[in-house]
Amino acid sequence: MISVIIPCFRCRDTIVRALDSVLSQTFQPKEILLIDDASGDDSLDLLLDLERIHTPLLRVIALTENSGPGVARNAGWKVATQPWLAFLDADDAWHPHKLEIQWRWLNAHPEVALCGHGTRLVTDGNREYPVELSPRATSLNLMKMLVSNRLPTRSVMLRRDLSFRFGGREVTEDYLLWLQIISAGIPAWRLETPLACSFRPEFSLGGYSGQLWTHEKRELSALQALRTSGHLSWLVWAASSSWSLVKFLRRRWLIWGKS
Repeated sequence: MISVIIPCFRCRDTIVRALDSVLSQTFQPKEILLIDDASGDDSLDLLLDLERIHTPLLRVIALTENSGPGVARNAGWKVATQPWLAFLDADDAWHPHKLEIQWRWLNAHPEVALCGHGTRLVTDGNREYPVELSPRATSLNLMKMLVSNRLPTRSVMLRRDLSFRFGGREVTEDYLLWLQIISAGIPAWRLETPLACSFRPEFSLGGYSGQLWTHEKRELSALQALRTSGHLSWLVWAASSSWSLVKFLRRRWLIWGKS
């Protein structure tokens, strides 16, 4: 019932680790889609080798123009065949029980269309840390999400038949998508246990999210898009944008302190 979508850009050093975390799941997906976002190096060759090894479970889709992870995820969304989509980035990984625990919870709550969970920073490579098999779940609303994005993309499963899609590079495409879904009154929940992991801090000096001011401008653009669509009042938009800037300054200060 699950299609896994992994956007890939120059991912040769990490994709095998990410894919292994999917293949080692105690509950296996029906398909895995690797979307090469016009990497321009030999990453695509590796992805095609992996496709040959894991056919028919794994499919590679090669984009001809580099457009960012949101567009790559949409390309996977377009060809996915299963009712549920699970997202993972090529430099992240899942706990072995992630799909089993999340799917069991979703199957017991059929009204929910968007579900995430906690994540954990792993520095020793161990993805088999203790988790709760029956975790506490928290309902999400727009105000909670404006205070903090509580749905890391590596944690999200959503229904394929939702009409929304990820945006492009001009916005924080995942955050905006979650906000749009929740603003439409569609039930969203978070499981309070870390079923996915990253291998460096969320806002480290390197990597996509490490470009702090670029990321901040994209987050502000996401909030402006929500305001333009009529889902945020002027007052809530002003407050949430100001709060976003406060968080940006805090991240910048923390990184300066470590450098």
